[in-house]
Amino acid sequence: MTAFNSSDEFYGTIPVFRGFTRLMDPDLYSPLPDDWTIGVADIVESTKAIAQARYKSVNMAGAAVIAAVTNALEGREFPFVFGGDGASFAVAPSDLERAREALAATAVWVEEDLDLQMRVALVPVAAIRAQGLDVRVARFGPSLNLSYAMFSGGGLGWAEAAMKRGEFAIPAAPPGTQPDLSGLSCRFEEMPAMRGLILSVMVLPAPGADPAAYRRLIEDIVTLVERSPDQGRPVPPGGPPLRWPPAGVEFEARAQRGGSLFKRRLSVLANTLFAYCVMRFGIKVGDFVPKIYVQQVVENSDFRKYDDCLRMVLDCTPDLDQSLSGRLTAAASAGVARYGLHRQDAAMMTCFTPSVMRSDHVHFIDGARGGYASAATALKATPAVQA
Repeated sequence: MTAFNSSDEFYGTIPVFRGFTRLMDPDLYSPLPDDWTIGVADIVESTKAIAQARYKSVNMAGAAVIAAVTNALEGREFPFVFGGDGASFAVAPSDLERAREALAATAVWVEEDLDLQMRVALVPVAAIRAQGLDVRVARFGPSLNLSYAMFSGGGLGWAEAAMKRGEFAIPAAPPGTQPDLSGLSCRFEEMPAMRGLILSVMVLPAPGADPAAYRRLIEDIVTLVERSPDQGRPVPPGGPPLRWPPAGVEFEARAQRGGSLFKRRLSVLANTLFAYCVMRFGIKVGDFVPKIYVQQVVENSDFRKYDDCLRMVLDCTPDLDQSLSGRLTAAASAGVARYGLHRQDAAMMTCFTPSVMRSDHVHFIDGARGGYASAATALKATPAVQA
């Protein structure tokens, strides 16, 4: 297998596919080079944090991993996936040390500023393949603005389980270390369900499941969703609600570097007031056009993804909820899949926008009342998982 020296040389050569219904096509996925490394991070006792209604803190921690590594790699593209209460990514050998530093710093920041404990680990791809598993990556383009990664092969799940066992852990950064989280924000308000409810969905293959049957299941589910209005997208066509002061002022202030927290809060309040006026009144500032930016926010939302697990946050009708539940219940009974669903009244967005002048800003979507973390808890409780 050919080794690559940078993310651009490997990840950048993978063609972008359009149309989410194609995500189970194995020809779209390319194996990571053997000398690459998988980064994994998640919040310890995220269920407890969710029970305390700390949804935004949990999501901010997961998104911070992606922001910190992206900034450490100076904006170079690399494959990653946001999981709600954590994140996974892959890096080339030349980027490994910078990713390690960013991950260690993020864990410290999450503990000191968000009062959460984050597990972090770096797992060599070679170690995953030694288990008979693989890590393969594809690039899905939800719009012409950007692409993000899809993973298959079973390797990410093994890496996460190894992290939870305490394997491949990286040393903690010194207290007070802060990662570069430039571009990370949460200025938009919650997005209430427009069609009935917000449904967080997680679907994984059951142990020993027939791969062909699992593929048919995922294709059936995606086809069901594609038939729904706007493919179940939970982001309103006109963009998420925007108010001032935004609910995420404190998170954004803590994500900034330099100066006292009080001064950072004042800076965020001033910056968000300016941004609110620009967006509220549609004021063109240089080459920045608010209407175009909002359209990109809608198009660039990652409300559906695949990392050996189908993850979706859907604004769906009760009929679609019933159809999905029925199909998944039957698949679990047949030993094809394990799944978790969580119903709530709103979705929320955490943004990573390194520059408002570029179109490739990405917006991480989760349910606003537990989301993926609660869906994962429901998944763990299913008989198929206990078998």
